Amino acid sequence: MRIRARIRELGFPRQFWLLFWGMLLNTTGTSMVWPFMTIYLRERLGVPLTTVTLLMTVNAVAGLASVALVGPIVDRVGRKGAIVAGLAAGSAVMAAMSAAGTLPQWALLMAAQGAVMPLYRVGADAMVADLIPAERRPNAYALLRMATNLGIAIGPTVGGFVAAKSYSLAFYIGAAAMATFALLILLLARETMPGKPSAISHQPSTIENRGYRPVLRDRPFMVFCGLLALATIPAAMVMVLLPVYAKEQFGVPENQYGFIMATNAAMVVLLQYAVTQVSKRYRPVRVLAVGALFYAVGAGSVALGGSFPAFWISMVVLTLGELLLVPTATALTAALAPAEMRGRYMGVYNLTWGVSYGTGPVIGGLLSDRIAPVATWIGGLAIGLAAVAGFAAMGRKVKETSDVSET
Repeated sequence: MRIRARIRELGFPRQFWLLFWGMLLNTTGTSMVWPFMTIYLRERLGVPLTTVTLLMTVNAVAGLASVALVGPIVDRVGRKGAIVAGLAAGSAVMAAMSAAGTLPQWALLMAAQGAVMPLYRVGADAMVADLIPAERRPNAYALLRMATNLGIAIGPTVGGFVAAKSYSLAFYIGAAAMATFALLILLLARETMPGKPSAISHQPSTIENRGYRPVLRDRPFMVFCGLLALATIPAAMVMVLLPVYAKEQFGVPENQYGFIMATNAAMVVLLQYAVTQVSKRYRPVRVLAVGALFYAVGAGSVALGGSFPAFWISMVVLTLGELLLVPTATALTAALAPAEMRGRYMGVYNLTWGVSYGTGPVIGGLLSDRIAPVATWIGGLAIGLAAVAGFAAMGRKVKETSDVSET
């Protein structure tokens, strides 16, 4: 009863809760396989770790290229269509991954997956910004993160056992979850874009003609995105490389590692809303600096570990940074974006995560292959500390809108 009363107090519309439950379903299915992708590709293809991480880079580069088109599409065509198209295409790609067995096939599929997923992510972020007033967006994004991480808590825990028996089944479950979410949005969601797509003139406005130019000229926002990309590299290293590092160097199997991922997700589910209530009282850049510090220390601490409990502690530290950094960064982006350009701002914001996950694992893989596996985590610590210094330096320079101050 307390939970229901609290939900009513939030006053969020039904469509927000459709996104909430859909993201829970989607993430539960897809996280049955993604946390173990490096292990699967390493064993399936028999290639060096650097090659595996380059496949992740192909995925990220395709996402970066896609963002250039996705932002304007979301702003001109609408949020709903973008979400449905991204999920449906992603479902087809994941189903195809179950049968892929060669490096060229995987390169093609990773590129396809990277190209279509920004449609879903940018569309969903923009839809939330349309639905929720600025002062309540930090809470909204925190709740959505709770939903996705509850899925991550469930998915890898079950997926570790499923993948140990059949990776193909894990791929099919992920594909089915994405397709179901797409169907729910198609049938039950309404378009939220300011000014319905059908009512938009065939002659685009001046601001639409300028594409990403206004975003790229927003210096504080671009500095924020650059530092965010740098700050997230240590987290990308941990999420992508720790499973194979733990297994190959210390014999931690998939079913045990699934509990490490589940800890990350469970912390977000249990603590995210409470942490956001505290963190939103402070200036966003300060919160980002502290979050980046936890990211850096979490990655660096892996170098000191050699067992399941040690890696579990590293994940706990890393997750503390996630609790602070991710909702704050998303809410700041929504506040800085003009209403008619939310899709483009969210597109560039999502691009920063693509940069991190495209470069971080490759840097880690190179350090591992050419120096030593432990060098990955020392490099992650150094990169993370550089981001902390950057956020600290810009703390007094970033002009924050009144909406952000009110949150």
